[in-house]
Amino acid sequence: MSDKNIQEPTTAAENDPVINGGTGASPAPKKKGHRALITSAVVAVILVVAGAGLWVWHEQPSFCGAICHTPMDNYLATYEAPLGQATTDKWGNAVADSSTMLAAVHAAEGNTCMDCHVPTLSEQVGEGVAWISGNYGFPLVERTASDLTEASGRAGDELCLNESCHNLTREDLVEKTADMGIYNPHDAHHMELECTTCHKAHRASVMYCTQCHAQAEVPEGWISMGESNELTGVKAAE
Repeated sequence: MSDKNIQEPTTAAENDPVINGGTGASPAPKKKGHRALITSAVVAVILVVAGAGLWVWHEQPSFCGAICHTPMDNYLATYEAPLGQATTDKWGNAVADSSTMLAAVHAAEGNTCMDCHVPTLSEQVGEGVAWISGNYGFPLVERTASDLTEASGRAGDELCLNESCHNLTREDLVEKTADMGIYNPHDAHHMELECTTCHKAHRASVMYCTQCHAQAEVPEGWISMGESNELTGVKAAE
């Protein structure tokens, strides 16, 4: 047998592509498309989680104060005020008892701004633009029960008098304050008043009857109509 037909065994070094200049088996191609798909999926999940978190924060009172500092800081302070303590109202005026402000009372019950204030998307966008441009009034115009009811899609007294909030009727309210006698604010002597005529969210509540009846009892911590007029300058909107 000729020596020419005998092949010498190869070594590992001869098959090493680094040593022999690139010869040998080629490495498997990287799955770039697969990695890109995984990366896109991870980014999408992060965006969804971040968006969900932002939306949850958007429902909280802290969002209002953080995003709209100037017009909302004082309002947020009335919401966060501990019950039964002296504090200040949305204008910075002294309030003898924070429990006379609905914002503080509702906060203690676990309610948020959005439970009463139900803005439309266009309204929120408009308010955002107004804040960025500085084209807004301060202090903000005080909303009435009618304003809030219309925005929430409810009817009549349903903003306050409903199964989730105050499961009462007007007649029930009259009975609850019957001990106030002829100056019972829930007994419509002249006309049926809106809840927000007396019950204020971000300032001390007002005993409306004192506008005509100086001798009417003013609940502890509340203020009279005369004191309210001094605070508001007797502005119709307030």
